[in-house]
Amino acid sequence: MNFQQLRSIREAARRGFNLTEVANVLYTSQPGVSRQIRELEEELGVEIFERNGKRLTGLTEPGKGILKIIDRLLLEAENLKQAGQEYCGEKKGTLTIATTHTQARYALPRVVQQFRNAFPEVRIALQQSSPEHIAEWVISGKADIGIATEGLSQFDDLVSFPCYSWNHMIVVPQGHPLAALSSVSLQDLAAYPLITYDVGFTGRSHIDDAFSKVGINPDIVLTAMDSDVIQQYVLLGLGVGLVASMAVGNSSAAGLHAIEAPHLFAPNVTRLAVRRGAYLRSYTYEFIQQFAPDLKRVEIEAALNSAAEKAA
Repeated sequence: MNFQQLRSIREAARRGFNLTEVANVLYTSQPGVSRQIRELEEELGVEIFERNGKRLTGLTEPGKGILKIIDRLLLEAENLKQAGQEYCGEKKGTLTIATTHTQARYALPRVVQQFRNAFPEVRIALQQSSPEHIAEWVISGKADIGIATEGLSQFDDLVSFPCYSWNHMIVVPQGHPLAALSSVSLQDLAAYPLITYDVGFTGRSHIDDAFSKVGINPDIVLTAMDSDVIQQYVLLGLGVGLVASMAVGNSSAAGLHAIEAPHLFAPNVTRLAVRRGAYLRSYTYEFIQQFAPDLKRVEIEAALNSAAEKAA
């Protein structure tokens, strides 16, 4: 049994049993991947994959259980490597953060700057995508940390922590009728075409829930992942924008008027997630605490240890 065999099994499951993709990821040949899988099955005396001829089509029932063990073994192997670097006193490395555009654009710059000043030899890789992909990247080990408002708490393979809360705001062009109201209602908003986030992004579920509870079907004419894009189309007069408060900034200087709306939509909580059972380098803890000062290292470690015991 060797790590290449274990990686071949894991990647075959991750890549939809497409051995060509597995070979590309592992920088080997397709026959080599097939051989690694077959040799491990022979050593264990168990068929891990279902087959149609030579093609893999799924996991057998024993294979599903074996895959969980393989995931833990490979995670612990990576943890061992991280621990070795930590105890050798190395302050070098790469911290990979998967997040949404809104977080990367508005919430992270100050934290990244502070972190780089404290750890100049640690490189930061920012990966931006949807909350679902963010979770997948952290679970697979492609990212060390995931930061998003939607979805991260729903994955059993992640341990997530609340970091800060925020609200949506209404953004309209200067002189818009909504800007003259002392208090905007959902009915007032529904009188205009709306521009906001794609489903699953930046608290969109709270916007949909608010309208649904009062029986209003709003005319959402344009959606985007990017707060800047939403505000640009508002500026063009295509509709009223609903964006994250952190993204509004100096909108008035750009020809836009921002309206507070905490009474309309439920507050949102941005969460930070790490993989269950992962070993975190000291600089990773430092980044987490700079992003969420109320989170203490001892609390993070306790949550990770509890999660690891639960998984075991």
